[in-house]
Amino acid sequence: MFEFGIIPPLMFFGMVVFMLYGFPVAFSLAAVGLFFGIVGIATGHFEPIFLEALPFRFYGIISNELLLAIPFFTFMGAILERCGLAEDLLEGTGKLFGAIPGGLAFAVIIVGAILGAITGTVAASVITMGMISLPIMQRYGYNMKLATGVIAASGTITQLIPPSLVLVVLADQLGRSVGDMYKGAIGPSMLQVAIFILYIALIAIFRPNMMPPIPKEERGDLDAKLIGRVLMGMIPSIVLIFLVLGTIFMGLATPTEAGALGVVGAMLLAAMNRRLTWPLIREGMSTTMRITSMVVFILIGSTVFSLVFQGMDGSRWIEHLLTGMPGGAIGFLIFVNIFIFVLAFFLDFFEIAFIIVPMLAPVASALGIDLVWFGVLLCVNMQTSFMHPPFGFALFYLRGIAPPSVKTSDIYLGALPWVAMQLILVAIVIFWPQSVTYWLDDGPKIDPSKVEIKIDLPGLGGDPANGLNGLPGLEMPPPVK
Repeated sequence: MFEFGIIPPLMFFGMVVFMLYGFPVAFSLAAVGLFFGIVGIATGHFEPIFLEALPFRFYGIISNELLLAIPFFTFMGAILERCGLAEDLLEGTGKLFGAIPGGLAFAVIIVGAILGAITGTVAASVITMGMISLPIMQRYGYNMKLATGVIAASGTITQLIPPSLVLVVLADQLGRSVGDMYKGAIGPSMLQVAIFILYIALIAIFRPNMMPPIPKEERGDLDAKLIGRVLMGMIPSIVLIFLVLGTIFMGLATPTEAGALGVVGAMLLAAMNRRLTWPLIREGMSTTMRITSMVVFILIGSTVFSLVFQGMDGSRWIEHLLTGMPGGAIGFLIFVNIFIFVLAFFLDFFEIAFIIVPMLAPVASALGIDLVWFGVLLCVNMQTSFMHPPFGFALFYLRGIAPPSVKTSDIYLGALPWVAMQLILVAIVIFWPQSVTYWLDDGPKIDPSKVEIKIDLPGLGGDPANGLNGLPGLEMPPPVK
């Protein structure tokens, strides 16, 4: 525990105490880092020259082009949240599936996945789904625990489906490309949607009274007009998904450029729905400014903390603790996911990604764990941070827009089965790495030990047999007699 001194453990627990106290995370991290830096200098455990690197690290944060994708994706989500696309999709899809028990729940999951692929924000999905579908579910006798749970869960899918902001941040912290993180997340996101749909299907079969079908007079006829309406809502979404993800996967655009394309596409969709107004743009810009500022300040605070922590051999202390765990790589992954699951009760995904992940990445690399797989696994786990009672943000969003007749206890208890399903996916990804790595393009395999480099450098030895005929002035000097 104290092989590398007492200061690294004290720094770690000091950080935990500050955050549990409720002080802003960015300032807590910077304050703990500077305080222990001064203590380390006074006791001779920390060299002051380390602090000279802080301005360069701050400049590196501000000039990081990858992080520029965050405001673009945030602004795109803020525009799409208000442009009416989700309303049209959910209304049409709800009527399409409304004839079967749980039809509206199926529609919520499917539309939530589509919104996740074009917005990347949980708040947009949960608030939109809740405002549209929750009153309808309540009117037709849906079990409220099931209704609130499916709405909250449909929003958290957004965290895993590209272009998720979580994957952008994790790619930056793990030193991997955003494109690889997005490709790696394809399999788990499809599995997550499939698990949710399977759960609703089982309830529809064995407990149909919990989610009755929508009456025919409300859903109308299943005709070409309804199908055309659903398709007209989905086609613009598919085009936007290609603009954002297709250009990244095909190598035509960087994540930042794809985010800019997404913003243009979102504004065009808003214009098509006749909702592109100055108040809408201003609200979107305000939301983007708040989230981007929060990310930058957390990054600056975590940089101060990590610089001092590493200068105190904190990274070696963490690696020493975790590499010696029983079970090897699998034991490490199980411990880390339990640790992240508990932390998610108190911290959001930005804080976990900027504070905890940089400590874990070197250990994962030392154990031979693929960092893309590791990052996607952590992203799957961090979905639960939005569903944890009582601090899950998705539950707060839902409580804010739910009618007073919906009990808070229904929202919290309704979230538990969906958290369990998210944890099932965590276990699947741990024990089936191919669910992530299958989608990655590893490129041609080259064995470095068999690479042979031949360079024809005339004059270095003057051996005509090997083609080294020599150049004037480059011959080997004669032996000294």
